[in-house]
Amino acid sequence: MRQRLIAAFLMSSGLSFLMSCWVTYINLGWSDLFLNQWMGAFRLAWPVALVSAFFLGPPVQRASAYLSSRLP
Repeated sequence: MRQRLIAAFLMSSGLSFLMSCWVTYINLGWSDLFLNQWMGAFRLAWPVALVSAFFLGPPVQRASAYLSSRLP
């Protein structure tokens, strides 16, 4: 359980950090408001990403193990 929580924390932090940056940049471009908007988007996205990574992690691992065992 501890490893699962740490993995979910690290994965959700990295992905929500990068994706919120990318989407904020696409929507606003590079401006004076960028950093504040990005950090606001990150604060909203990270908790959702954490819960999603925690609960979706095990089924995704099982599905990837299944698919990798079936592929040539």
